[in-house]
Amino acid sequence: MKTALITGANRSIGFEAARQLLQQGYYVYLGARDLARGQQAVAQLHAEGLTQVEPLQIDVADPASVAAARTALGQQTEVLDVLINNAGILGGMVQPATSTPVSAIKEVFETNVFGVIEVTQAFLDLLRRSPAPRIVNVTSGLGSLTLHTDPSWKYYAVKGAAYAPSKAALNAYTIMLAYELRDTPFKVNAVDPGYTATDFNHHSGPGTVADAAARVVKAAVLGPDGPTSQFFSDDNAPDTGISPW
Repeated sequence: MKTALITGANRSIGFEAARQLLQQGYYVYLGARDLARGQQAVAQLHAEGLTQVEPLQIDVADPASVAAARTALGQQTEVLDVLINNAGILGGMVQPATSTPVSAIKEVFETNVFGVIEVTQAFLDLLRRSPAPRIVNVTSGLGSLTLHTDPSWKYYAVKGAAYAPSKAALNAYTIMLAYELRDTPFKVNAVDPGYTATDFNHHSGPGTVADAAARVVKAAVLGPDGPTSQFFSDDNAPDTGISPW
């Protein structure tokens, strides 16, 4: 049975991605910063008859928590097939480049960038033991530098000094990681789930959690001929599904 770890999976897109992977026969380690909330999420999935899941306490912004999670997971499995770096924070709705405190920007980067790197490096040894490892970094269309310079882009006016740059940095890390692992069975991709109605944005997005999670899961279950080092975004590129960086 293939195994998957999803960070920030006790609600919204991460939770739905866990559900969809469970429905495809994966054993899921549901990562949650708050263990009690992770246990509640697992209990809900169990109630739906999806029992191959257990919670894993992990705060991606806390290196000690990541290390403890790696130890705990290593006691449960010797192989990890899928890592979905889903945990992320917005950092507030207004982030002017001229006045957003550096401390606020650092806080967003701690989770959205450095947390992803910390988790990826911590669990890479388990992933290397999989015959077909997959890493999915959940990004945002707002991480596209190309589109941010295009006045015709529908989200052109949605600027911010913390969140969008953090996702651009995450995209860059995805490219570097994919390049380093290019001659291995790894598939490493960034996925924009789209502007989705979640707690993250006060349910302002038009997309559904089910559709958003399906985009993430699609990259998590890529076959051996699937692409790597791509920026998938049905929202920004409905024709091709590949967003410009």
